Amino acid sequence: MRPIFALLAAALLIAGCGNDARSATEPVLRFSAIPDEKPTDQAARFAPVTAYLSKALGVKVEYVPVNKYSASVQAFKNGDIHFAWFGGLSGVQARLAVKGATAIAQGAEDPHFFSYFIAHRQTGLIRSDEFPTGIKGKKFTFGSAGSTSGRLMPEFFIREMGGAAPKDYFRAVGFSGDHPKTIATVNSGAFDVGAVNYKTYDNAAPEDKANTLIIWKTPLYADYNLTAHPALDEDFGAGFTEKLKTAWLSMPGDLCKKSFSRSSMIEAKNSDFQAIEDTAKALELAR
Repeated sequence: MRPIFALLAAALLIAGCGNDARSATEPVLRFSAIPDEKPTDQAARFAPVTAYLSKALGVKVEYVPVNKYSASVQAFKNGDIHFAWFGGLSGVQARLAVKGATAIAQGAEDPHFFSYFIAHRQTGLIRSDEFPTGIKGKKFTFGSAGSTSGRLMPEFFIREMGGAAPKDYFRAVGFSGDHPKTIATVNSGAFDVGAVNYKTYDNAAPEDKANTLIIWKTPLYADYNLTAHPALDEDFGAGFTEKLKTAWLSMPGDLCKKSFSRSSMIEAKNSDFQAIEDTAKALELAR
């Protein structure tokens, strides 16, 4: 009987090796997102998205964290990720860097996005429907240098409505790095005024923004989007980009709300962000 068991064991070993070999050669669908909050928070935030996509698409899905907006664009450019949840500016930068890259989805709220200008209460500034000229000469902080809602569009409005570049309009200009840090630096009084994503501010804990107030809501603009790399169809077969798009647009509402603070996902196309691209090029933030 021993030789029979030996043959069975050998057969099982070979079969197991075959499965391991197939697993090793199967492509992994990798995605990332701009780090508009702490990387540890984002890993938890996107874990349910990873599970949903893996089931919907029938492939292994992996979230790749990054610690800078520019790092998400670079990972996309290098082909290290197949798609990403970008902001308006980072999406434009990624699509300009990779020929054939396509915006395929966005949140239902994203075509009508806006920023807040917030101020420390001791500045004496108050809320206004008009551009707050009282911020001139104050210490002002943007978020990340690559943020649409924390830098690009706020700077555009400062130049258009304030009539000067930020460095000439304010006593000092800073870049906090992300939206929560902008709230924190204004809340602490380190900066008088800052520009921040409205969703981040609205969702911030009351104690984290206790010393701040909203002094202006910017005009509307397009922002976040899901952008797909052209290598998707090469790595996973013809039509996979469309399959990803369908899965993304079918994302359950509770998952949209929990992971993206969006009510639902809707279709997007590159031309939706033409104004962002034009602004970015004018400010030499894209080419």
